[in-house]
Amino acid sequence: MNPRQIVLDTETTGLDPALGHRVIEIGAVEILNRRITGANFHVYLNPDRDSDPGALQVHGLTREFLADKPRFPAVAGEFLAFVRDAEVLIHNAPFDVGFLDAELARIGAPALRTHCEVRDTLKLAKELHPGQKNNLDALCKRYAVDNSGRALHGALLDAQLLAEVYLAMTRGQESLGIDIVPPLRQDQAGALRRGTLRVLRAGADELDAHADYLSGMTRECGEVAPW
Repeated sequence: MNPRQIVLDTETTGLDPALGHRVIEIGAVEILNRRITGANFHVYLNPDRDSDPGALQVHGLTREFLADKPRFPAVAGEFLAFVRDAEVLIHNAPFDVGFLDAELARIGAPALRTHCEVRDTLKLAKELHPGQKNNLDALCKRYAVDNSGRALHGALLDAQLLAEVYLAMTRGQESLGIDIVPPLRQDQAGALRRGTLRVLRAGADELDAHADYLSGMTRECGEVAPW
């Protein structure tokens, strides 16, 4: 597993880049070794066009607000540097990737997947919860992630929420796999009876990881674990 992951979301002027719709906001959150680092990439973009009424109702980003914001070519290099060689996590990836690829094509740059690996968290959620709602709001509720501040969609806020959801959704799958413990050998069993079996104490990193695991369980279950 790539230790560096970027959780990414966009807002757009509409639903189809083939119709000339543009990216107007990019939000990206860094996860390193399953910890949210606080390193983010966030930018609003001037699309040189209006948003469709339905899209405007979702994100609330008016053409007037975006008029003095940079255009995509001005931020493309910084954006690609932030995601380069990472595993990029996107909810409903084909939508965002299609828009970002269209923006990259306009400046003659290669498609997003030539710079990074892309993983669709919606596909993952559907595999884990078949037949259930798996939009971001439903997943926040399922995994006890507080989304009370999400009155409107926003790329950075949604990326931050998805980062928490992803860590909760994959807990136990990527770094906490359970292995079958083999039976003790005869010499180990004898050492255990004599009290001479060597005990390896958990290190600081292991204790921190355990604390994070218990914190996540508390969020999922809604109560503090008894141990």
